[in-house]
Formats: sequence, structure tokens, C-alpha cells
Amino acid sequence: MSRKFIPKDPALQGEGHYAAARRHHGAAQALVNVGKVKRSVMVAAPGTPEEPRDLLEAQCAGRAPARR
Repeated sequence: MSRKFIPKDPALQGEGHYAAARRHHGAAQALVNVGKVKRSVMVAAPGTPEEPRDLLEAQCAGRAPARR
């Protein structure tokens, strides 16, 4: 006798939480519409010419396998 699982919590939505996805999409769209994206890009720009190289080296070191 197989019974179908019916969640009592309406927030439980199976593979994806559709309401959360809609909230995230709406917030992301609002951020783009307000124009804060360009400002955020400027703030995140490298401070020195060496910074991109240093970040790339750190990324490669983090991805490298650990020595034993």
C-alpha cells in the first residue's frame, strides 16, 4: 500500500523553493534597475596593478593538490 507524501509545510516544495527563487530574482532585478551594479564593479576593481596577478596566484595555489 503506497501512500503519496503530502507535505504539511507549504514551504517544502520538492526540487526547488519557487517562492525563494522569485524573491531572489526580484531582488537581483531591483539591484540592476537601481544602478548599484556599476558602482559595485568600480568598488571591486583592483587597487593596484599587481592585485590581479596576486589573486590569480592565490587561486592557483588554492586549487593545487595538497602535498603529502
